[in-house]
Amino acid sequence: MKLPTFLKVIKLRPLTNLIKVDQNVRFYTKTTDDHLDTVNMSFTTYEGSMTSSSSTESPPLIVMHGLFGAKRNWNSLCKVFHQKMIPQRKIIAVDARNHGESPHSNTHSYPHLAEDVRQLCTQLDIKKASLLGHSMGGRALMYFALKYPHMVEKLIVADVSPINTSRSLNSMYSIFNAIQKVDLPSNESMSSARINCDKQLSKSISDKGLRAFLLTNLAQDSNGSFIWKVNVQALMENFSEHIADFPDVSGYNFNGSVLFVAGETSDYIQKSDHSQILKIFPKAEFQEIKGAGHWVHSDKPNEFLKICLEFLNRASSN
Repeated sequence: MKLPTFLKVIKLRPLTNLIKVDQNVRFYTKTTDDHLDTVNMSFTTYEGSMTSSSSTESPPLIVMHGLFGAKRNWNSLCKVFHQKMIPQRKIIAVDARNHGESPHSNTHSYPHLAEDVRQLCTQLDIKKASLLGHSMGGRALMYFALKYPHMVEKLIVADVSPINTSRSLNSMYSIFNAIQKVDLPSNESMSSARINCDKQLSKSISDKGLRAFLLTNLAQDSNGSFIWKVNVQALMENFSEHIADFPDVSGYNFNGSVLFVAGETSDYIQKSDHSQILKIFPKAEFQEIKGAGHWVHSDKPNEFLKICLEFLNRASSN
């Protein structure tokens, strides 16, 4: 099956000898002083096998994916970020709650996601970090920057706005329902199970690329049974009130460096929103990548990397 550009793998020269990739998975919850349940997110770190003093002293870059995504989707980009950032610094890609290898929870809101990031920073003794988030992850990290501005060096928001939302979100419940209706197979190979599930999803979802993206969440548990890594029920129950809309942040702003990267064919960041965004993020910059859609980092990875690296490598004005 031919996949759309946003699912194509970026071809990069091997970095095995340059980068040490560590996996760390956490599985329990606790309650913060703000009475929000937090989860210890699963994360992957990208750092040199011989870490320099500049790398350890420079704030790391924390990367969060979008809805139905996972940290593994950012593997190739994270390796390049680690290699090309000046000074070189640690990159930390996370699985948001209810996604990937992170714990499931009945709650899923941007305040909860922001507290999960704060919990991670506490665990790793991170006093300050740069942040990069796509879609849902972008909104979570915007909220984090507004609540904990002293902990943020720079912020990159990939194709999402704190003001309006995309018309495409109107179809999200049909996607949730389609996933829930899938009769997960048993006693099949992964390739066979993917074909089986794809056939079932095709009854409701005509877009082959979208089905392929959703099927990256199909996995097998320790007993060999097929499961969805995403907590579909929790995401569906929280979608309308806590995911589709950004929280009321009246009275808050972040005066640090912020970059919004939009896809030309996407409606997630509308030019009419810029003036309102600037009231929340006064130093915000806006870039649009031609030919890219909502998955701007996958549609045009080289252009996305160039724009982000120029922003990250620039001296901070904070």
